[in-house]
Amino acid sequence: MEFMPDFKLYRPTKIEEAVKLHNGNSGTKYIAGGTDMIVNVRRGIEQPNALIDLSAIKDLQKIKENGEEVSIGAGVTLSTLANEPRIKKNFSAISDAAASVAGPTHQNYGTIGGNLCLDTRCLFYNQSEWWRQSNDYCLKERGSLCHVAPGGKTCFAAFSGDVAPAALIHKAEIEIAGSKSRKRIPLEELYTDDGMNHLTINPGELLCAIHLPKSKIGISSTYEKARIRGSIDFPLAGVAVGLKQKNKLIEEIHIAITAVNPYPRKVNGLEKFFGKTIANGELYEIDEIVRRQARPMRTTTVKPWYRRRVAGAMARRLVEQLIKS
Repeated sequence: MEFMPDFKLYRPTKIEEAVKLHNGNSGTKYIAGGTDMIVNVRRGIEQPNALIDLSAIKDLQKIKENGEEVSIGAGVTLSTLANEPRIKKNFSAISDAAASVAGPTHQNYGTIGGNLCLDTRCLFYNQSEWWRQSNDYCLKERGSLCHVAPGGKTCFAAFSGDVAPAALIHKAEIEIAGSKSRKRIPLEELYTDDGMNHLTINPGELLCAIHLPKSKIGISSTYEKARIRGSIDFPLAGVAVGLKQKNKLIEEIHIAITAVNPYPRKVNGLEKFFGKTIANGELYEIDEIVRRQARPMRTTTVKPWYRRRVAGAMARRLVEQLIKS
């Protein structure tokens, strides 16, 4: 780890103040829990001139409910989210995902907004400055070559946030504050299939809330991930499953995956199971569908083929688990 560089630190108390500060200072970054960003700053990956600490903005730390939705401020910590009764009861995959992030200390500081906006990761990117310099850096950071796929100009760094796939299966929307107005978009529109520029959020904009529609209450859901160490590691593959059934017939089934693509993605092609029962043959078909859409590259020390198979196997097991619950 390197020494912390010099930078200015701002601590606004209002969302509008934070956005204004960001737009008035080039090289500025928002910071909430900082569990990932501070590591990147210490490694020389992030080199901000200023940080805007969001921890004093109370509006970002509220969970509110109205007749149509549950709204979660982007500054709500993962530990709060994991233990919130309304989330555990009605959006359990999100609670499961929050509880699976790293360890308890990280969850006490890390926020849902930070986890949704987590930088993409790669074996050749998340290293110390001297390591990256000795390897001529990489396409994502100051280099001209992707060490994962040297023949092209595409970055395959993987998105490894846990909460995003869980929120996707519950059809979450996000609220983004800009310098002049706020907007709401479906969560899936936040991401692109690009390891270098995986977020569509514009410079200076701030993700300030996540909205979960109550129309999705009644869907049983869960999340699971595979990792090298069961305590603190990022996922090698993560799977969220949501399922609604009546009289043993599937009314809805949704699956989303993380850590096996540059963006968290919903699995396509599951409508064929609506109105049907799911037995052994269908479970293995779901396994195969997930495998085909999981496209990990050599961004971790674990082989891509293994991560692909694990994603399919977890999806199959979680669907079976929800059917029997």
